[in-house]
Amino acid sequence: MMSISTRPLPGTTIDPLYPDSDDEPLAETDLHLLAIIYLHGALRYFFRDRDDAGVWADLFLYYKEGDGAKRKAPDVMVAFGVVGKHPRRSFRTWEEGAVPAVIFEITSKKTCHEDEHGKKETYQQLGVKEYFLFDPEDRSIRPRLQGFRLREGRYVALAPDAAGRLASEQLGMLLVVDDPLPRLIDVKTGERLMSFDEAIDGLDEAKRSVRQARQQAERAGIESAAQRRHIADLEAELARLRASQASDP
Repeated sequence: MMSISTRPLPGTTIDPLYPDSDDEPLAETDLHLLAIIYLHGALRYFFRDRDDAGVWADLFLYYKEGDGAKRKAPDVMVAFGVVGKHPRRSFRTWEEGAVPAVIFEITSKKTCHEDEHGKKETYQQLGVKEYFLFDPEDRSIRPRLQGFRLREGRYVALAPDAAGRLASEQLGMLLVVDDPLPRLIDVKTGERLMSFDEAIDGLDEAKRSVRQARQQAERAGIESAAQRRHIADLEAELARLRASQASDP
């Protein structure tokens, strides 16, 4: 007989010591919100088949058991070695048995000091392996895209390549500015990860292509093997794009 654990999943229990909201807005401007949505959605889809990888946005990160004041709220964070993709009220390191591997902060005039100092120092002490800052308005930090990697317990600034891209070893990706968004590029394929709007556009285009291919076959009154393969390929791409759309909250 299969045994079922009654232990609550990490971060799902309501505990007044660890509130899950501070009543602050998610982002200051539409540009900041778009950057957060892009990173969150693209990374969630990219890691959709990894049960040990989690991606969260605007979730409290608690890092000291028993002390609810020891917390930060990263704009986007990625953690490996976690159990389950279930919704969490907060990320508590002692329950997860892990700290985030990568954190992104979408910075502004209001938050840049905390992002460059307070949060950076805390993430360094926690052992967050990579930390990235991005300024969508290009007003607060220079350069507007910055990255840091943990080496011997301290953050070292990442140098951009000739195209101005920063490499994330943890994600296996390159980061580049595509005004006003940061963009992620899969190192293995060289492909940019799509935004939600791009996925929707691709889904619509795939639907049109499938419909047109079927109409052409119907008008001809015959479907050749090549036509059937073409339609099958289009339907497979349509299914992939639908899955991409469904995975984005």
